[in-house]
Amino acid sequence: MCLIAWNWQADSPNPLLLIANRDEFYARPTAALHWWQDAPILAGRDLQAGGTWLGVSRSGRLAALTNHRDPTRQRADAPSRGELVSAFLQADSSASDYLTELAGRADSYNPFNLLVFDGTRLMGLESRHAKVTAMQPGIGAVSNADFLTPWPKLANLSGSLQSLLAQAHPGDAQLLALLHDPSLAADADLPVTGIPMALERALSATFVALPDYGTRASSVVRVEAGSIAFLEQSFDAHGSTGSRQITENLSRMVRHPSTPQ
Repeated sequence: MCLIAWNWQADSPNPLLLIANRDEFYARPTAALHWWQDAPILAGRDLQAGGTWLGVSRSGRLAALTNHRDPTRQRADAPSRGELVSAFLQADSSASDYLTELAGRADSYNPFNLLVFDGTRLMGLESRHAKVTAMQPGIGAVSNADFLTPWPKLANLSGSLQSLLAQAHPGDAQLLALLHDPSLAADADLPVTGIPMALERALSATFVALPDYGTRASSVVRVEAGSIAFLEQSFDAHGSTGSRQITENLSRMVRHPSTPQ
């Protein structure tokens, strides 16, 4: 997952709206959104390592992951970061407890950002700093740097989401349109992450489309009163391969006490 934006309203009957793009090599085998047979998880699945980039559980938990772009800190022998998403979705611990425990061993993985929702709180972990943060109400976003780092694609998506929400209750088509923006940032605005300029430029788009790598999934997740609605549109090198939308009743949602972080 390379780009996530959300609107977090803790005291609302519809507390969380999240939109996200997952960028990956087209050759990496992937299953589209589905209920897993071996766990109570609704998510797409990385068929190479077995984890996922974004998912929800039958109890109302949500987790989403982005990689932190730093070529100098990549280890071929590190465990898959996708297992961190599925592990949270199956856990009973609060978001705070899960991330605090994970922070102590986060350096076992290649750098990542993990966003989690336990039914009460929306929280994040930046693995490079072992930093756990409670997200503030309103619009937030993360790409392949720390939370809220204003890369052009992050600023564009979060700003567009805020403008859309100010107008009305947006439909899924409007939200997906935000995720499908192919516009590139100006070279002067690009971050410096240690990759070639041409690649940095291509990855500055919200929707990435390279010959062998690009946006594989665009997702809209709504946590609303008593339910989670999850829409995923899938892509390969030739374009859209279809979409799936699944809604789950959350009568079994487990809520954790809201305690200061």
